[in-house]
Amino acid sequence: MDSPLHGYSKLSCTECRNGAGLDFDFTMAFQPIVDVATGSVFAQEALVRGMNGEGAGSVLARITDANRYRFDQACRVKSVQLAAQLGITSHLSINFLPNAVYRPELCIRTTLEAAETYGFPHARIIFEVTEGEQITDHAHLLGIFTEYKRLGFLTAIDDFGAGYSGLNLLAEFQPDIIKLDMALIRGIDSNRPRQAIVRGIAQVCAELGIRVIAEGIETAEELKPLRDFGITLFQGYYFARPQFEGLAAVKTA
Repeated sequence: MDSPLHGYSKLSCTECRNGAGLDFDFTMAFQPIVDVATGSVFAQEALVRGMNGEGAGSVLARITDANRYRFDQACRVKSVQLAAQLGITSHLSINFLPNAVYRPELCIRTTLEAAETYGFPHARIIFEVTEGEQITDHAHLLGIFTEYKRLGFLTAIDDFGAGYSGLNLLAEFQPDIIKLDMALIRGIDSNRPRQAIVRGIAQVCAELGIRVIAEGIETAEELKPLRDFGITLFQGYYFARPQFEGLAAVKTA
């Protein structure tokens, strides 16, 4: 049987952008991550959408073991292409599927080609892995992160506190960024256990030199205790909703 990387050299940037090997098309929306300390946009996260604005679930439901690699590659190229077209000058955050990366030194080549083709500096790309995707091979994930950092990309763990790895993964590898799961954030202003947990995570990350993003912010009341914990990076409807193939107007404080 062919390896998932069979024919890799034939996958050009253009082919990935056009969804080569996929029987469906998709695009991206962008949601900002705000730095309240500077009143600026720290990053724009690329979020998968259907061609008519359908949610990510309708697209991700079509991912199989057979097309996972090509979908992951196409996501990267489409994200970079649209970011360049929209004139994004902040970081660009791209979600990746660790189970779709077979050899990180090969799988990253298309991203590097896209960054060069569309003129988007690869040093401004953040690769974030969702902790909600079950990862059975931690050594493989650590290898991906290590290679990406070696090449100058930033690395992030998304949905931290909700998935399969948590503090054990953080003890083995320190990404540049962690994104707190929104379940920890919801109603945190009136929930002492959540406050204690998030305060502790923020303290650990400060000692390890890891930046923290609190996602899912919906109210000013949720924002206040998080700022008191020293967190300055935020994402959520309070600041801006995802914008289909565009950039939303942003509340910066």
